[in-house]
Amino acid sequence: MHCKSDNPNTVLPIGVNMIIDRGVKQESRNGPTLEIPEPVITTYRKPLERVLLDDVRDCNPFFHYMESIWMLAGRQDTEFLTKFVPGMSDFSDDGLIFNSAYGYRIRHHFGFDQFAAVIDMLKKDPDTRRAVIQIWDHQDLHKESKDYACNTSMMFKIRNGKLNLTVTNRSNDMIWGAYGANVVHFSMMQEYVAAAVGVPVGVYNQVSDSLHVYTNNPKWKLLSDKYYHDPISGSLPVSYNPYEDRPTEVFPHQLVEHPSTFLQECERFCDDPLGSYNFYNRTFSSVAQPMYLAYTMHKEGNVYGALNVVHSSMMPCDWKVACTEWLKRRTPISKSKFPNKW
Repeated sequence: MHCKSDNPNTVLPIGVNMIIDRGVKQESRNGPTLEIPEPVITTYRKPLERVLLDDVRDCNPFFHYMESIWMLAGRQDTEFLTKFVPGMSDFSDDGLIFNSAYGYRIRHHFGFDQFAAVIDMLKKDPDTRRAVIQIWDHQDLHKESKDYACNTSMMFKIRNGKLNLTVTNRSNDMIWGAYGANVVHFSMMQEYVAAAVGVPVGVYNQVSDSLHVYTNNPKWKLLSDKYYHDPISGSLPVSYNPYEDRPTEVFPHQLVEHPSTFLQECERFCDDPLGSYNFYNRTFSSVAQPMYLAYTMHKEGNVYGALNVVHSSMMPCDWKVACTEWLKRRTPISKSKFPNKW
């Protein structure tokens, strides 16, 4: 089965309808699921349009962006991520590190930085089919852990002058993973590798061996009610693409401006998120640092201060819109009472 769409906003309704129409009941260690009984390929034609702005799914943009930077930094510690989602520590075996942290596995776990290896390979041979990054470790087959890699490998390929990425996934929760966090994580990695090689970003393919939803997840009922299209009724499914509908405010920003320093700046940011540095890649000073400060203020109960930081310090882009809308949904007053600047 193959879903082709521009971005997660346009593919989410397709996925919801596919699960309803073709999903099969399947038990799991985390509860009952509806699972597509064959692998599903999701192709994002515009993977830089990575931010899902659906108000029902209500993605936490702070967490998705920060987790991606944490991955690119090659980290495996729980401390950084639990600032955004305290429950992340539940997936750690010792409360300190994760067993299968993607970034750590890519950059350190196998004894060398796989990003550097595939970048070098693609520069030397743009036609190669061997630029494969491994995430799954065969030791996981007999290791007892709370954290096993769901995404297992990344395959990079330059075709028509652009860098395509195919990610294989053994177990993909459509709501939390596939069309929420995963598209952010891997499209940011794709953008970094493309910039380092010196080619534009192409398409991003996600091959999900088990695409499923947990039927006890309240979001599933809400998304089903919003997006299900009954072909017998003749009604049209809900369709919303903020990148087309609101192009003057919802658009991607350039994540990587200086590839040679980008990973080091990811590491520096994770070590000291609000430190005074002259970053070469503006995403850190104009997106990451304001986001980190705003989220800190939100956690302290100062949501209006957080909104002011987002409004005044973040560069215009899709992340700014996502952070603003997410914070607004967490205030006790109606949208009509917000200052126009928000």
